[in-house]
Amino acid sequence: MLPIYVINNFGQFNHLIHRALRDLDIDAALVPNSTPSTRVAEECRGIILGGGPDIRRAGNCAEYLDLGLPVLGICLGLHIIATKSGGSVHPGQSGGYGPVEVEICEQDDILAGYPERMHVWASHADEVEKIPAGFGLLARSDICGAEAIAKPEAHIYGLQWHPEVSHTFEGNRVFENFDRICRERS
Repeated sequence: MLPIYVINNFGQFNHLIHRALRDLDIDAALVPNSTPSTRVAEECRGIILGGGPDIRRAGNCAEYLDLGLPVLGICLGLHIIATKSGGSVHPGQSGGYGPVEVEICEQDDILAGYPERMHVWASHADEVEKIPAGFGLLARSDICGAEAIAKPEAHIYGLQWHPEVSHTFEGNRVFENFDRICRERS
């Protein structure tokens, strides 16, 4: 079975995403965001767009959204999904990393098994201002109206928070759910 590719967008937690997947016995590889989209299309069964400091350094990530593979965007990955799909991103009012209580609005595939409210660790330096057409709202918080969005029929999901850090409630569940989505699509 092909691995899940974790796309390195120069974020400080991308290696933790890769390690979390490996710790769950999910075959994964950490690859640079300069990897040609043709190679990504042939060599993996799903894509996790990792976080990073700046959308201008997102390399080929927007191209990966057109491959027909399941995609999970985390933080900057969410912003790439939103802007490529016609939404918009703006600076957040709450700034850097910290704890946030999110409310799950819809128990979509990616958030299956989570409670109605949970504590996560997130950066809100930037956040989705306008959800793209065709995407649904999965989660929100008091400080951010779009903590998680999805286009389920395309298997594209985006989270503002970081499931890979220990401060996030049962973050591994997101990765297990994404692995299941990828296996069902293989």
